[in-house]
Amino acid sequence: MNNTDAPEAIGAIQQGFERSGYICNSQIATSIFLAERLQKPLLVEGPPGVGKTELAKATAELLGKPLIRLQCYEGLDEAKALYEWKYGKQLLYTQVLKEKLGDLMAGAKGLKESITRLHEFDDTFFNEEFLEPRPLLKALWQPGGAVLLIDELDKSDDEFEAFLLELLSDYQISIPELGTIKARTTPIVFLTSNNTREIGDALKRRCLHLYIPFPDTALEQRIIRARVPEVEERLRNQLVAFVQGLRGLDLKKLPAVSETIDWARTLVLLHARELDADLVRSTLNVLLKFQDDIENVDSEINALTTKALQVAQ
Repeated sequence: MNNTDAPEAIGAIQQGFERSGYICNSQIATSIFLAERLQKPLLVEGPPGVGKTELAKATAELLGKPLIRLQCYEGLDEAKALYEWKYGKQLLYTQVLKEKLGDLMAGAKGLKESITRLHEFDDTFFNEEFLEPRPLLKALWQPGGAVLLIDELDKSDDEFEAFLLELLSDYQISIPELGTIKARTTPIVFLTSNNTREIGDALKRRCLHLYIPFPDTALEQRIIRARVPEVEERLRNQLVAFVQGLRGLDLKKLPAVSETIDWARTLVLLHARELDADLVRSTLNVLLKFQDDIENVDSEINALTTKALQVAQ
């Protein structure tokens, strides 16, 4: 990597994302460039619905690599994230071993040699043939590499976070029966967090950090133009202005980009040409997910709609 090719590469990332419908700013494209060149995991934080998961999907599409996703939840452990043994297959193997035990021991000279022969079968019993890879191990084994998405890490517990440290440091994992398994090709790793709890310092030190906030008006208009091209420019400007105003209110859950896209599609289905208070009121449940928020916003709808119409002129 040299300094002269970096701006061109970052620009190419932005253009590639845009072709696939993911609109981003230069900060996001720069983070992807650095994560790939430095081979560092990228921790992406921000409110729900701003495009953190979509960023990993867009990167996989751009690079032509498979996306391997691990959805985090409370109580997630290595058996679900890393590997499991194929116990049924091992049981069948045990039955075969019992049948062949006499042949195995034939000619053995003393207890020591018999034990040595049994140990050889133990090594066969715990090998990759009997291993069922889960997302983390799949990403390490993927020929040609993969994009690994560890989604909503903040929903897991501290123990699982600590378990990830070896993977994020050296792109390897330790399996007691097999030893250390290194990545065949280094994956590009995304970790996302909705900030429901603080991520530990040890994990953050191993990652590049990217915070994706709610987009400004210009960026959100570009996103809607790319994702819902059927919306006429006038209505697109109005609906984005309304959502931007809505985010200035004190709500339990502010509408994210995903909700703006859904609302734009809703207005297209309703053949809307322009916002009005009644239209907004009848479709507000697409933007807001809590009834308390819908009720609290009701008295503000006329003012927000009027302002959106003025701003979009």
